[in-house]
Amino acid sequence: MISLNIAEIRHKLAAAYLPGQIPESPYPSDFFQTPLQPAAVLLPFFLRDGTWHLLFIRRTYNQHDRHRGQVAFPGGRLNPEDAGPEQGALREAWEETGLDPKDVTVLGRLRDMLTVTNYCVTPIIGVIPYPYNFVPQPEEVSRIFSIPLHWLADPANRETRARDLQVSGQQVPVIYYQPYDGETLWGASARITLMLLESLGLSQPD
Repeated sequence: MISLNIAEIRHKLAAAYLPGQIPESPYPSDFFQTPLQPAAVLLPFFLRDGTWHLLFIRRTYNQHDRHRGQVAFPGGRLNPEDAGPEQGALREAWEETGLDPKDVTVLGRLRDMLTVTNYCVTPIIGVIPYPYNFVPQPEEVSRIFSIPLHWLADPANRETRARDLQVSGQQVPVIYYQPYDGETLWGASARITLMLLESLGLSQPD
């Protein structure tokens, strides 16, 4: 069982985050040939029966969404009118899940991460009330669910596999979790999850 209170989570995130850090990326330095697009995701924490859970969504099988059907965090591309990653992450979470920004207490952020889809993603961590009346946006979200933090922190529940890049044929390490409640967390969202665990002192860098 993981016994962290909100103040401890906030303190650990602040201690681990350094502005200007090199973004997390498993890709070769010459992989990105075009400017990266700014994006943000929200990592919502909540307590259920005294246990911390992390909220995820499963994306709808939309033919226009490259990440269709995948497990993800609420979030997306930043709009020009967004004041910053925090506002963008909260806006996207509201649009996708019905989570009112007023119900989110932002605790901190993680270093940026680069994705294969040419985004520079800023993960924003917040705590939310539970239970909550989520309203999934059906065109984007087919399910909203959670995974206990202690399960995510157990290294027996994940592995790293080599995956070929379609463009260059080079291999990159990709994190895969074991299925939980019928859902498989992998790829960018799994790497962000591991970054969070490392920041909280619940995992060592692989």
